[in-house]
Amino acid sequence: MKKKLAFIVLFGALMVNLQAIAPYLLVGNVSGTIETVEASVVDVLKSSGFEILGSYNPGGNQDQLVIAYTSKELVSQCINSGGRRILAAPLKVGLRKQGGNVEVSMLNPEYLFYAYMRDKMDDAGRESKMLAISSQAVAAMKKIGTDMTPFGGDLSKKELKDYKYMVGMPKFDDPVLLKEFESFQKGLNTITKNLEAGKGNTVKVYGITDPGNEIAIIGVGLLDPDKGEGHFLPIIGEENIAAMPYEIVLNGNKATILHGRFRFASHWPELTMGTFTKIMSSPGDVEEMLKGLTE
Repeated sequence: MKKKLAFIVLFGALMVNLQAIAPYLLVGNVSGTIETVEASVVDVLKSSGFEILGSYNPGGNQDQLVIAYTSKELVSQCINSGGRRILAAPLKVGLRKQGGNVEVSMLNPEYLFYAYMRDKMDDAGRESKMLAISSQAVAAMKKIGTDMTPFGGDLSKKELKDYKYMVGMPKFDDPVLLKEFESFQKGLNTITKNLEAGKGNTVKVYGITDPGNEIAIIGVGLLDPDKGEGHFLPIIGEENIAAMPYEIVLNGNKATILHGRFRFASHWPELTMGTFTKIMSSPGDVEEMLKGLTE
């Protein structure tokens, strides 16, 4: 009897670990303009305990908008987990004008947490806290629309914690080093100054900075029509717009980004190799644009 019970518990744990998680949730199609729906989303997120980090039009397209948000608890959990896990702190909502309506989607927090927090989700109590934040975000967005249809593919917890597109492709632990500065503050000042000047046709969407721990994440909009979002989003799928913007992480004196072949693949897991090859230059283009912000 004890052996049978142990098997049931083990089998149940295995099934939970293998349960598929989608990267996005379709909140619903809402009547109104981008501006009015944005105001509604901002209101429900704020009233649900979240902080709005910023918003922008990817590729400069006025019919598309991304809203980035977070919470103090989420930022604290990510920073306390160390290193580049701060990438899990910014959550996103995407808006796309579709005729007379606005399609509202959200990056699934649960998917993001397993992909970026990875082994740290196994720390005592952290998984339950992170999943509570995910539930809080979903509950807030249900005030906008109740569809909540998963889309964009799916991966299990196990797959997300060790994700790579295919053999030989980079993983979360294979970042691209943009630059090593003299100090954390020097790096932050340099990147901020270049963003304020719009260098490389970029725009700062948000920033989360913890000077005490010398860690910062900066969301950067890539507005170059030939190399940025206006180029690659129509090819790989604008419905996944809540994947943007791209992020620079400043950890100590080192500025890094996720490798494009990981970052694009993890946010567009349904990409076929045929489609992937159509944006073959994009990982290098993104690296070049963001590296320019460190010089």
